[in-house]
Amino acid sequence: FSPAARVASRIGQRPAARLASPLSASFAGDAPPPQTAQEDEPVGLQFEVPLAQLTVGVPRETRRGRVAVSPENVAQLRMGGVGGVVVQAGAGFDAGFTDTAYEMAGAEVVQGATEVYVRSDVIMKVHAPSEMEVHMLGGKTLICQVQAAKNAKAVEGMAANGATVFDMTTLSRTLSRGQAFDTLSSQANLAGYRAVVEGVHALRRPMAGMMTSAGRLRPAKVMVLGAGVAGLQAVQSAKNMGAQVFAFDVRSVVAEQVESLGGKFLFVDTGEEGAGAGGYAKEMSPEWFERARAMLEEELADADLVVTTALVPNRPAPELLTERMLQAMPRGAVVVDMAAEAGGNYKGTRAGKSFTTDNGVTIIGYTDLPDRVAPVASSFYGNNLVKFFQSMETSEGNLGVDMDDEAVRSTALLLRGARVPPFKPPPPPPPLKITKLEVEEQAEEEEEVVEVDPRAETLKDATHKAGLLAASTLAATAVPNGPMLNVFVLANIVGQRVVEGVTHALHSPLMSVTNAISGMTVVGGLYQMGGGAFPTTVTEWCGAAAVLLSAVNIAGGSLVTHKMLDMFRRPDDPPEYNELYLLPAAAVGAGYLASKALGWDGMDAAMPILSGLGCIGGINALSSQETARLGNVIGLSGIGLGLLGTFATAGFDVPTALQASALLGAGGLVGYQVAQKISPTELPQTVAAFHSLVGLAACATAAGDFARHLGGAPLDAFHNFAIYGGMAIGAVTATGSLIAFGKLNGNLPSSPLALPGRDPLNAAMAAATLAGGAGFLMTGEPGMAAAALAAGAVVPGLLGAHMTASIGGADMPVVITLLNSYSGWALCSEGFMMDKPLLTVVGALIGSSGWMLTSVMCKGMNRDLKNVILGGWGAKAAAPKAEGAEDGPLLAHTEINVDDAVERLKLADKVVVVPGYGLAVANAQADVAEITRRLTKDHGVEVTFGVHPVAGRMPGQLNVLLAEAGIPYDVVYELEEINEKMGDADVVLVIGANDVVNSAAEDDPASAIAGMPVIQVWKANNVVFLKRSMGSGYAGIENPVFFKDNTDMLLGDAKDTCSKIAGAL
Repeated sequence: FSPAARVASRIGQRPAARLASPLSASFAGDAPPPQTAQEDEPVGLQFEVPLAQLTVGVPRETRRGRVAVSPENVAQLRMGGVGGVVVQAGAGFDAGFTDTAYEMAGAEVVQGATEVYVRSDVIMKVHAPSEMEVHMLGGKTLICQVQAAKNAKAVEGMAANGATVFDMTTLSRTLSRGQAFDTLSSQANLAGYRAVVEGVHALRRPMAGMMTSAGRLRPAKVMVLGAGVAGLQAVQSAKNMGAQVFAFDVRSVVAEQVESLGGKFLFVDTGEEGAGAGGYAKEMSPEWFERARAMLEEELADADLVVTTALVPNRPAPELLTERMLQAMPRGAVVVDMAAEAGGNYKGTRAGKSFTTDNGVTIIGYTDLPDRVAPVASSFYGNNLVKFFQSMETSEGNLGVDMDDEAVRSTALLLRGARVPPFKPPPPPPPLKITKLEVEEQAEEEEEVVEVDPRAETLKDATHKAGLLAASTLAATAVPNGPMLNVFVLANIVGQRVVEGVTHALHSPLMSVTNAISGMTVVGGLYQMGGGAFPTTVTEWCGAAAVLLSAVNIAGGSLVTHKMLDMFRRPDDPPEYNELYLLPAAAVGAGYLASKALGWDGMDAAMPILSGLGCIGGINALSSQETARLGNVIGLSGIGLGLLGTFATAGFDVPTALQASALLGAGGLVGYQVAQKISPTELPQTVAAFHSLVGLAACATAAGDFARHLGGAPLDAFHNFAIYGGMAIGAVTATGSLIAFGKLNGNLPSSPLALPGRDPLNAAMAAATLAGGAGFLMTGEPGMAAAALAAGAVVPGLLGAHMTASIGGADMPVVITLLNSYSGWALCSEGFMMDKPLLTVVGALIGSSGWMLTSVMCKGMNRDLKNVILGGWGAKAAAPKAEGAEDGPLLAHTEINVDDAVERLKLADKVVVVPGYGLAVANAQADVAEITRRLTKDHGVEVTFGVHPVAGRMPGQLNVLLAEAGIPYDVVYELEEINEKMGDADVVLVIGANDVVNSAAEDDPASAIAGMPVIQVWKANNVVFLKRSMGSGYAGIENPVFFKDNTDMLLGDAKDTCSKIAGAL
């Protein structure tokens, strides 16, 4: 059963007939008023009638072809609360709609037009009524394309009868939501398409070019004169058939639209602009026409098909084709004059007929082009009328005629027989008034920007770098181990270069693999273990804890990385056996064990180097999709060699080795179990939780190293600095990660914590941390040192928790990458503390990785890096609105339903999908993949994806989600790449994204996201937003794209909506 049939089954076949018409009584009154034009502008609510008391009538058109309402529209009317719908038998026959279909949709089919008019309150028609229909209409209500200037006699008759009439041809073209009611546009689209079809049929040659052994055929040259709705559709249709298309219009502003469809726009260089009021073209001066004709004569000399569409409201069609131009055209050429009904753009055009001139040019003047695609034209027209009708529904469920509604006011022709004055579109907003002082200040600012002193700027930069270099050199003098410093510096440089090469789509796997590698804190724990089967000292207990926590990270992070990278595999990719690349690592490990068995210690120094190279190689392999999965194997090889070298040099006895093995196994099992249950949507909070384990392991190792040296020889200042630094950074990482996990997992509110005196509190805790460090370095008394170290754990822990809690949920992606960086620096401190180059290499690698990702995220989200690092330092709450302050202008948006969205997707050639975090929350990626498959395979649509680098709650999360759903990575583009393609897109489907597609970032310097790189979806022909509501995004600001003319809103749950779209496709 069709949707209409399902509606009929729910509402039943209620009788639609009544002897009295409540709408007629309300609208017409007891007697019609005089038929004079209203002198006063009508305002406010004029009439209001309960919908349930109304009957809508659909008579058969006197002209064959379209019908005003389709069966689907009948179902919409009945579901909307209309009391009944009466349809004349055979009304939809020419459009392919049977009487049975109307009855199943909930309409009553009657035999004669008279009965339709008698029993109805509102009549819906396509064409203006005939004299007989005017008589039958009486004082009721009519909604149709009246064309008052052309059908003045019919208008006079309806006015005399006291009718209320809405003329859909006068709908305001500047009203954004009016697009849904615009019958002229919907019918002109189809007429433009059909004009090309009729022209091709008469042309007797292919449109596309050909090259065969029998000869070469150039593409047909098509000229479209008039680039309105019909003209643009003609351009697109001809271009799709392979023709070479040229277009011409008095409004040069449409040139960009013509070129976006693949046509070439022809300009007339006179300086005169043809854009008139309300979006229509105006009549041009004789001088302009003279130049235009000269240009057209030259262009038409070799044109194969000419489509003319030029019309001026309430005026005869302008003459664009002269006899001289026609004589210059080649024999066999075709002219389709779409303005034939208004006199024609060629004065010899015969309305409704086709003929051939003496020089062999065919002139087609058909006036029923939409009727030649009647099924689609009727559906579109019915949608327009029903949406207009339903837009007049009041909150009480009544039909109300409100003259303050621009759509109603602009279409109102007669109210109870009184002529309504022509609608005057509201004036555009006045230009901003700038005072003389503001002009002078702006001029001064411009002069300052222009008159930059290059020498001063270079000197400033050089001085800044000199200070950094001096500070770094001074700090380096405090490092007692020169080779360790070399390793640290080189590891930072190599790490930064390697991480910069990772593609944005693999940033999530990058964070996951660095998370696994940061589990190398296990090395420090292993070196502290002892005591046999169970730890006995504080140091040994700390080492055991570090090993257990680190093992969870290694196993969990590696498995999560493996799962994520496997999602990026395409169905047609060849099989991979990357696990075999573990054999080289196994061979090296076997050789190392053999050398140790023989008493050779020469390879001890080589194992940390090989381990570090493995970790670096694992990250470097993420630079491309082809080598990414191999990178996980290489990274695991590096971790394995590091563990093996540590085991071999730690001096374990058998019980201690068993203890270490048991802890590694238990931790690995926990990590494996956790990773197995993780879905791509939960990746951000999982990574945050793993970071906390790294921080705790670093704290345990620092505490263990401090305990091991108690009572021994005093440590040098740098070693103590490394212990305290590892403890403090580890504590900040652990608590900050736990808070981030709570916010991302929904255990804690995502809003920023705003305690009184937040910034001074952070400053005080930071000062206390530094003071504790100074005390730890200066005291020689063990008790004081232990107290200072404990303060170095507690205070930074509180600082990390408070700073993270003070950052809103929207900035959690930046916080995660920052904590990733912190975990690396904690590992570096551990390396310096224990004099282990491997830990320093891996720590620098992770630290530089997290820092680079943090910079990318801050740039992508337009966040201040300093503000994020310091926990929202200096951020101010929004000022409260002053009492009596006015809101900005109320903007109107256009809403569509699933069926509308499906039709647009099916008719498109190129569709771009822009997913956001809303898609992840709704878990709708599988439905989006199904939409993609249906559009690509069943409808031949080219579908691509555009992913913003900060979409989601961690870098690259949306790429992982799309890969999980089976969407190939080669159709997923980054921000810069997709922006280049956006102008060619027919439809952009934005799913759960807001701030990353907000045009205010580019257009409004005062916006909170000004300067933030965004995906320019508004450059596409049509944008459809799938959102739960019209609410703002995480940035809390309005998105102007919602209210643009080419934007439609499809509101509802993303998963439910995507599922319905996929099902409809």
